[in-house]
Amino acid sequence: MNFLEKNRNLVFWSLQLFGWGFLNIISFFFLKKLSFEFVLFNAAVGMFTGILSTTLIRLFLRKHLTFDDFTFKVFTKVILACLVGSVIYGGLNFVFGYLYAKLGPPLNDVELSLFKAFDSVWVLILNSIFIIVAWTVCYLVIKLFLRLNKNRIERLELNTTLKQAQLNTLKGQINPHFMFNSLNNIRGLMLEDVEKSREMLTKLSEMLRYSLTKNSSNGIALEEELEMVDNYIALSKIQFEDRLDFKKEIDQNTLTIQIPPMIIQLLVENAAKHGIANLKDGGEIKLITKKENQELQIIVKNSGRLKISKDSTQLGLKNIKERLLLLYGEKANFKLFEEDNHVVAVINIPVL
Repeated sequence: MNFLEKNRNLVFWSLQLFGWGFLNIISFFFLKKLSFEFVLFNAAVGMFTGILSTTLIRLFLRKHLTFDDFTFKVFTKVILACLVGSVIYGGLNFVFGYLYAKLGPPLNDVELSLFKAFDSVWVLILNSIFIIVAWTVCYLVIKLFLRLNKNRIERLELNTTLKQAQLNTLKGQINPHFMFNSLNNIRGLMLEDVEKSREMLTKLSEMLRYSLTKNSSNGIALEEELEMVDNYIALSKIQFEDRLDFKKEIDQNTLTIQIPPMIIQLLVENAAKHGIANLKDGGEIKLITKKENQELQIIVKNSGRLKISKDSTQLGLKNIKERLLLLYGEKANFKLFEEDNHVVAVINIPVL
């Protein structure tokens, strides 16, 4: 966050004091024969009425104005705010000027000519409207500039964070332990079934290729992710054998929906590593996808209890939450809970 964002109020009041002070004092440098009392009074009144009226306009605009939804109704409110501010500014100047003329020191010829210039109501009104509208335009331009600058910084931070999240996901997926275990299991399988060993090596290479090529993308079709999951399950079954029972309930309407890559694979891997691996007799992993109310729901259930060891980094779960937040904001969510001796992970993603 830059200096303007951190010190917005300080900058506003500094500009208010400088701007109104400059506007109400500079004109008197070009006029001679003005008394000190007259100059001081006009400067003080001009600053007070200007700051008061424009501060009220600012409070109104901050409450009702948004650049995300700048409709005709909002535009009319801005016009109304300018008119009300002009009435306050012009009315107060008229009242204070009248009081000074009646109760203040005698006016010289130059001072009287200045007052007579504003005797006309229309001159006073047009002068007030011009000054207040000019202030409002400057305020909106500065506000828009700050908004655009903030959006630019947020986009840069988002891209940086997203790249880091993708890198973390890549680190989490190319798991050395999983690779070594898979290679050792395939080596043992070669003594029993060479053809199946070749098939498993192919699946392992496809997983590695998927991790390297798809991870940089923000979205892939769900059916592509399911192929990755099937490869992972096939490799895991070499180790777990009959202890791992994998089932799928896939809504065909969800196959083409775009999802972040590796997000389902992370859930399934987490279920196998922290759930099935800790059960002597093994258990079941169930994957469910369905589309409801313009939302994709992904559910992964596994037998076991929800226990997270103290030395666990929870990198996979953190990556899921982080990527969902970066890509979908508050429109997506992730929940992990225990239900009926099963650990349940649920992801809801808006269908764009």
